[in-house]
Amino acid sequence: MKINILAIESSCDETSAAIISDGKILNNIIATQSVHEKYGGVVPELASRAHQQHLIPVVHEAIENSGISKNELSAIAFTKGPGLMGSLLVGVSFAKSFAYSLGIPLIDINHMQAHILAHFIDDPKPEFPFICLTVSGGHTQLVLVKGYLDMEVIGETMDDAVGEAFDKTAKLLGLPYPGGPLIDKYAKEGNTKAFPFPVSDMPGLSFSFSGIKTAVLYFLRDQLKGNPNFVQENLADLCASIQFTLIKMLMQKLKKAANLYKINHIAIAGGVSANSGLRAELQLLANKHGWKVYIPKFEYCTDNAAMIAMAAHFKYMKGEFCGLDVVPEARMKI
Repeated sequence: MKINILAIESSCDETSAAIISDGKILNNIIATQSVHEKYGGVVPELASRAHQQHLIPVVHEAIENSGISKNELSAIAFTKGPGLMGSLLVGVSFAKSFAYSLGIPLIDINHMQAHILAHFIDDPKPEFPFICLTVSGGHTQLVLVKGYLDMEVIGETMDDAVGEAFDKTAKLLGLPYPGGPLIDKYAKEGNTKAFPFPVSDMPGLSFSFSGIKTAVLYFLRDQLKGNPNFVQENLADLCASIQFTLIKMLMQKLKKAANLYKINHIAIAGGVSANSGLRAELQLLANKHGWKVYIPKFEYCTDNAAMIAMAAHFKYMKGEFCGLDVVPEARMKI
């Protein structure tokens, strides 16, 4: 009998559902919330309301497209955390109700673990142990991955996440939300050395991205005094310089971790891993240091239910289920 799992992701502003059957992803349905664009960032209350509107249609489509009926499901998986509490509650509540009605087990999933386990959806798959640089709007972590469910955070940001730094500096440049992908777009036409910004040097494997936001703020303030059109005239160079600095900070710590743990299998995960500049720089370092690099498909970089499903498959195989009394955790460690 096949193991069929419905997975639900609702940690932030993407409503997603996926079906996995015996470890193979059958589909990955995602409903994106555009309501946040005019506010320049995710509004938690609006996000949770949008999840309520999107969740049932997304789940229905995932089941319908899979060719598997709800009565053939073996378990329901959901994102327990970390994430926005209101958004998580929508997914958790639906998952508990659906699992109870079908009389099947529940599987709670750590969102950050799922980002890493997205690497096991398609070939090539990483070999253990490997180091994963997990970069998103809410997190920046270096994770030593020893097994499917055996992970250790060996470095993380002390303040802001790199994804937030991308979006906030983009906002300073007058770019709409989400600004990170736009910085990546304009950076392709710019000079990475046009405007040098400070690179933070935190102890050990720690990151810090609050300083560059302040540096960009003050730099633009000073430049705009003399030329009100400075940003428009130098947008590509500004984006290239900002992106170069952020990627440099990430790569410095990644190289340090690889040397410290003597590991040459390196992966990236999370929304920022879709950044073309980061991918290119990682490949250059791989060629230089002899690393074997693993980069997921774009659709598995941002928040999605396929990665939740993949993590659920491994937990199901170990019999790791949760009860109906499970509650979401806005802050949750690996």
